[in-house]
Amino acid sequence: MTEEVFDLTCDLINRSSETPNDGGCQQLIAQRLTTAGFNVNHLPFGPVCNMWAKVGEGEPLVVFAGHTDVVPPGPLAHWRSPPFQATVVGQYLYGRGAADMKSSLAAMTVATERFLLGHPDHVGSIGFLITSDEEGDATDGTAKVIDHLNQQGTRIDMCIVGEPSSDKKLGDVVRVGRRGSLNGRMRFVGEQGHVAYPDLACNPIHAAITALSQLVTKIWDTGNAYFPPTTFQISNLNAGTGAANVIPGELDVRFNFRFNTEHSAEDLQAAVENHLLNHDRRIEVIFDWQLSGQPFLTKKGRLLDAVQTAIRSVASLDPELSTSGGTSDGRFIAPTGAEVVELGPVNESIHKINECVRISELEPLAKMYQNILFRLLC
Repeated sequence: MTEEVFDLTCDLINRSSETPNDGGCQQLIAQRLTTAGFNVNHLPFGPVCNMWAKVGEGEPLVVFAGHTDVVPPGPLAHWRSPPFQATVVGQYLYGRGAADMKSSLAAMTVATERFLLGHPDHVGSIGFLITSDEEGDATDGTAKVIDHLNQQGTRIDMCIVGEPSSDKKLGDVVRVGRRGSLNGRMRFVGEQGHVAYPDLACNPIHAAITALSQLVTKIWDTGNAYFPPTTFQISNLNAGTGAANVIPGELDVRFNFRFNTEHSAEDLQAAVENHLLNHDRRIEVIFDWQLSGQPFLTKKGRLLDAVQTAIRSVASLDPELSTSGGTSDGRFIAPTGAEVVELGPVNESIHKINECVRISELEPLAKMYQNILFRLLC
């Protein structure tokens, strides 16, 4: 087995890159892509490092997308080895970002180097869109790069995002879309007072309990052929002064919708606001909304055909096509009209203590990416 993908994965893991820091990862990848003939542009926005690289001319423009930033490692004492020191134990490579998603970046880079070496006269062009803001607020990363590309008149035709899509073994699941994510905040404003004199106060918790319970138990839809049902989850509740004898004046509620194509964000906002505003007129309810991303779906087409065929060729698997999971930066790329799929390593350990990737799956991942390029550009 060649060590190219393994070595580059280790080099990336060894660079501490807690979001929004890049830790020099993009410079390392840029050096290799430049040697391979790419024109590399670094596009910093705020504290975020972004990189856009392109080789070739014409259509189709096939892009590899990913992120160099990682989530914080958590308590260092709980790690079996330092999180930013790539460590081999048995069949696994340990380190923060091993699965999410430095191994994918390494595989993409090596796959592209090999493809260009073997097919210098390929049609179309290849791009790399890499950010250090995927695990954070995601405001100065891929979204800003897409704005830049739009201004330059650059149109992505097909995009492979290296998110860890696989479930039990490499290639068994491909993400062909994602649910939308809508964050909300409700502030219930009542009147603070003494618990012994409830008639002289207005308790926002009491007023909110029934209304919130109805939102939690509501069946928003039953999903469709491509997406699971829409879900509503309360993530934070906060009220009170800390004293047992004080009726609070305000209740703060934070929640999230993961929604499918049966709804728009505007529909969900209207449903919640109408429900709460008509529930208890003694209480003022103040809303704040943040749309993290619309749902997107890539149906059967040239990209998906190439991905499925590449997985069958390398791993002898027929992948499940899924839209489950959280959000990814695919939500910023799909609205441009690009076909978008996510293919990467097994996601069992992502964001956990002792994140790891199976070493034997690093080289096959690079082969899958290289095979995809061959089927799209040769």
